[in-house]
Amino acid sequence: MPRATSQKFSRAHEPSAKKKDNQASGSMTNPIFNTARFGQHILKNPATAQKIVDAANLKPTDKVMEVGPGTGNLTVKILEKAKHVTAIEMDPRMAAEVIKRVQGTPEQRKLEVVIGDFVKVDMPYFEVCISNTPYQISSPLVFRLLSHRPLFRVAILMFQREFALRLVARPGTSLWSRLSANVQLYAKVDNIINVSRNDFRPPPQVESSVIRLVPIDPPPPVKFEEFDGMNRIIFSRPNKTVRGNFQAKGVMKMLEQNRSTWLSMQDMVRAITSWSLVPLPVDDERPVTKMVDDILTELGHTESRAAKMDIDDLLKLLSAFHEVGIHFS
Repeated sequence: MPRATSQKFSRAHEPSAKKKDNQASGSMTNPIFNTARFGQHILKNPATAQKIVDAANLKPTDKVMEVGPGTGNLTVKILEKAKHVTAIEMDPRMAAEVIKRVQGTPEQRKLEVVIGDFVKVDMPYFEVCISNTPYQISSPLVFRLLSHRPLFRVAILMFQREFALRLVARPGTSLWSRLSANVQLYAKVDNIINVSRNDFRPPPQVESSVIRLVPIDPPPPVKFEEFDGMNRIIFSRPNKTVRGNFQAKGVMKMLEQNRSTWLSMQDMVRAITSWSLVPLPVDDERPVTKMVDDILTELGHTESRAAKMDIDDLLKLLSAFHEVGIHFS
């Protein structure tokens, strides 16, 4: 994992610090706010920063992972309450600014800065995650957090408002989507703060929202790839019926191949161990198209649309498919 101390980092970037800034006068002449390279927008409103930190209900014993600290406006407030903060920052200039903010203070020993792409770096142990999330990694960040073990206690995450609203959407609403279902299978999600674009420097083109994400503990015993694979089909055309989406070009062929592969693997397990964890539906001679139609009819979802199906509906449907050997990954 790439790490940086203030001394090593400063020496490595001294030449760039001597370059002249040809931008207009004012606060934007500081090259630290030329954030186009990574699409960053610095949260400048201290009241909003305090609300975000307060929403985490931090304990003096907490280890916090912060993603995208920027210049450290959230970081310094987190350090006041937490035991330790690991800040993951992709932009070395920003990382230097965060280190500079605490240099020579008692908080310096509580801060570790990791320079790198959050999607690629190793995550540290943490109880709480706080993030002013770079919008381009919103979805990868959420699912990387949900797959992390051990489970964390809570995450307070800022996203583009449209993305946040999809995370918290409920079945039966226009924003209920594959993203909503996949996240809410594993976590409780609430919208807690709306943030104006004017709270950032430079202001983004969109409004933002802060959500609270609490993992379900223990997580449901459902393989994410299977749940997501089924939802990819069901939510592919939201205005079509579930049956219509399963009849889309290529879907049945994929399911036939998946079932054939799964049955072959089960046969290998049975041949080696003389037993199987799952009863094999080898006597079911129905074509996969008939199996799918029968399951949808039995569960009453032939004419259902994805927007009306809640988590329980989706889980029952997945279980029924698995019972006849139909898999999605």
